Amino acid sequence: MASHGFTSSILHSDRRQSIEYGATHQPMHTAAAYRYDDVRDLVAVFQGRPGFSYGRQGTPTTAALESKVSVMEAGVGTVSFATGMAALAGIFVSLLRAGDHLVASQYIFGNTNSLLGTLSALGVEVTLVDATDVAQVEAALRPETRMVFAETIANPGTQIADLAAIGALCQARNLVYVVDNTMTSSWMFRPATVGASLVMNSLSKYMGGHGHALGGSVTDTGLYDWSAYPNIYDAYKGGKPTSWGLTQIKKKGLRDMGGTLSSETAHRIAIGCETLALRMARACDNALALARFLEVHPGVARVHYPGLAQHPQHARAGELFGNRYGALLGVELAEGIDCFEFLNLLQVVILSTHVGDTRTLALPAAHTIYHEMGAERRAQMGIADSLIRVSVGIEEIDDLIDDFGAALKKMLA
Repeated sequence: MASHGFTSSILHSDRRQSIEYGATHQPMHTAAAYRYDDVRDLVAVFQGRPGFSYGRQGTPTTAALESKVSVMEAGVGTVSFATGMAALAGIFVSLLRAGDHLVASQYIFGNTNSLLGTLSALGVEVTLVDATDVAQVEAALRPETRMVFAETIANPGTQIADLAAIGALCQARNLVYVVDNTMTSSWMFRPATVGASLVMNSLSKYMGGHGHALGGSVTDTGLYDWSAYPNIYDAYKGGKPTSWGLTQIKKKGLRDMGGTLSSETAHRIAIGCETLALRMARACDNALALARFLEVHPGVARVHYPGLAQHPQHARAGELFGNRYGALLGVELAEGIDCFEFLNLLQVVILSTHVGDTRTLALPAAHTIYHEMGAERRAQMGIADSLIRVSVGIEEIDDLIDDFGAALKKMLA
């Protein structure tokens, strides 16, 4: 399907897997275990041959989703997890050991920040840097550095890491380069184009897209030479080295830690992926229009959105993401406007956590998802107490503008 477009490839990926009875979608295989008529075949699966043995390591349904994500990310293979956080934990715990060093962007999702704190407690040294500047990443590298981690668009400050320059640096230093593609999705951006070794997606967000399923994935781009990575266990060095890293993530990160994606959920996410391009195009258009409305409103002090000309990484975002800028806004209200009272006035927008839904969602970021990290860390990330995170959905844009406009009007009255 390489010669076909993004959506065409996704729509027809299932039926090209020779599904039973000519079904156009992969059915839900809910069995916990899989039998074999010849025990030698069962043994072969345990020893590395493709196949299914126990549902904790995957089912035909999760395998079909993984194949779809690999197509979307132009990767050589994918492992799915129950959540995006399980996918990140699977990467870090599988591939890093006590004494290793990880360099990560300081502009990262709150739960990811918490996970890195857990890694530090387990003996992995973590250095947080301003990844919008590759020089800061390079300055943080040490002989024991094994990995560099960055997100595409920071949540909620919308900073854009210098993804291409970091990729070139990692390739020159033979470092594993992990990119969280959640906020852009594979429709807007493929991290393989900037040399990423591994791509993580929270499938709960834009990929699934409807706010009714949790999932995560790790895709190997095939660009990293795992034969040169010192932390690969001997048991996983069979076959081509391009498979070693993902095999270790599947065995140590998925099988051993048990963050398994169910077949029912995988089926929901796979269906959602089919309309990713349609949803993202509408959400990005809505976000840009809403950002432009809010940036000139007297009730708003500042709008954080890469699509606005004054955004520090506006040009970089346009170049990387094909002049699409995502569907996430950070909105700081004017001094004197209470963000709680403002949010309670919204009628169309849903007051809820989560991003990437078809519906527009908003919450006060400093008081909710980033409360745990404390004021000092929030200041480092540029999260003001008045900052509202807005995940823009696919509603009619006039309805969204009218909703924000009416609420701001009442606050200024």
